[in-house]
Amino acid sequence: LSGGVDSLATALIVHKAIKDNLFCIFVDNGLLRKGQYEELMKKFRSKLALNVIGVDASQFFLEGLKKVTSPERKRKVIGEKFIRVFEEEADKIGEVEFLAQGTIYPDVIESNPVKGPSSSIKSHHNVGGLPSQLKFKLIEPLRELFKDEVRAVASELGVDGEFIRQHPFPGPGLAVRIVGEVTRERIKLLREADEILLQEVKKANIYHKLWQAFVVLLPVKSVGVMGDRRTYQNVVVIRLVQSVDGMTADWYPARPELLSRISNRIVNEIE
Repeated sequence: LSGGVDSLATALIVHKAIKDNLFCIFVDNGLLRKGQYEELMKKFRSKLALNVIGVDASQFFLEGLKKVTSPERKRKVIGEKFIRVFEEEADKIGEVEFLAQGTIYPDVIESNPVKGPSSSIKSHHNVGGLPSQLKFKLIEPLRELFKDEVRAVASELGVDGEFIRQHPFPGPGLAVRIVGEVTRERIKLLREADEILLQEVKKANIYHKLWQAFVVLLPVKSVGVMGDRRTYQNVVVIRLVQSVDGMTADWYPARPELLSRISNRIVNEIE
């Protein structure tokens, strides 16, 4: 489980087939949104009849990301780390032969185009980011579906609408929204800015009009003035995106007042 609708729909499909022989692994890789791990663990255990094992592997992932700046390399490191965590948990469970993943068609297309002249866009951690040698056989029941189709499947499986309509969040988490090296300090900064953005987007009642709303932390600093002091601080970019299936996207024409509130809060509330 990753916390998204793709992996949850996969888990529910597999659970229908093998019941309690399914063990769901939810990994805290240190790259999740603020409070996301605790909130989702509570939801998984209280509302779903799934056997969910929570694993705090944040230190393991962050060690692997030291001095890694390329987004493609980040995805491959994170994909490999996920597999190592799954292998360790599988050894504890014993006799695990299959790994079920919530891979969907856009993941496959972007990682390794199957037809035509298209080039690889990016390696998804669960496709192009996987190690070449796996101890498991992969099961990917959603591999040929687009996101809107997966949401329809999840609805048929009884997943609540609020969960289904949540914005997609990348498997590598905040690591791919940090341009440059990933550190605990930079993750904390981005996490706080991301939380402010989501609060304001929801308050403005546009959350469900958007495909994604997120913040990107840049590897630069900028001079500014606060009160009578000169500042030299980090720079973040806000992205509000519209899409249907995640294959094409367009920017959302946010009202200036909303952008002003978001920027003022980020500048004033984050150290």
